[in-house]
Amino acid sequence: MTPDSPSTRGVHMRVFEHVDGANAPLIRRRGDCQSAVSSASCAPARGGDCQSAVSSASCAPLIRLENVHKIYRMGDSIVRALDGVSLMIENGTMVAIMGPSGSGKSTLMNVLGALDRPTSGKYWLAGEDVSDLADNQLARIRNRRIGFVFQSFNLLNRTSALENVELPLVYQGAKNRRERAMEALRQVRLEPRARHKPSELSGGELQRVAIARAIVTDPDIVLADEPTGNLDSKVSMEIMELFWEFNKTGKTIVLVTHEDEIAAYAGRVIRLLDGKVLSDAPQVPFLERNRVEVAAAT
Repeated sequence: MTPDSPSTRGVHMRVFEHVDGANAPLIRRRGDCQSAVSSASCAPARGGDCQSAVSSASCAPLIRLENVHKIYRMGDSIVRALDGVSLMIENGTMVAIMGPSGSGKSTLMNVLGALDRPTSGKYWLAGEDVSDLADNQLARIRNRRIGFVFQSFNLLNRTSALENVELPLVYQGAKNRRERAMEALRQVRLEPRARHKPSELSGGELQRVAIARAIVTDPDIVLADEPTGNLDSKVSMEIMELFWEFNKTGKTIVLVTHEDEIAAYAGRVIRLLDGKVLSDAPQVPFLERNRVEVAAAT
């Protein structure tokens, strides 16, 4: 097991930990900061260059990392999985994180998902410093503010698609769980398969269930770690179109991928190498570019 590839089962199931006080109000919900940040001289924000502009705005970007380091000790060796990463991600954007194996992608995703703390540096989520929160506080952040989608789906095999989607709501103690879970399945166009167990679903359907589970709590951000890694190219395109559709409704999507074809759906690509940000650039998402080309041809 490498620092950039932690044990998936143990880490990922922590996403759904139950915590006391899970229904306590959060400091901020999404949707309040976009106009203020966009009006600052900092779009697209990257690399910590715009901190003064953001500070003068009425509120912070959805995600802000400042000089984040993550260091692992492996015997006598020190591994710098993240080495001074600074970046900002505004609300309502779709960002792809790319890099070769060992570049720090998964470590960065774990930090963003409040699954791991940085060794040093600061991480603000929706204006709240989450760098040094206690485990139960991080669990509350994960349960209420972050939706997770994994390459291996991580569904409970003995329960139906509907019950899998309900799981985060159960830990929240939320009301109307069944109705909200069914609505989430409806949004991923899988309502007819709601009563089926994972063993009765295709790979693409399993990932749709996982996406429904990620969005059912209406989180601030959806983090997707290689969400198409176990899917063929046709189904991968269908899944990415779903992410793109959710992003168009204002949902913030951050995905890790090693495939350029998948990253092409995002409006911004951050490339990592040796734990550092190698490049950070906006782009026209594939589906928007494709629609423009089709319109120009007609």
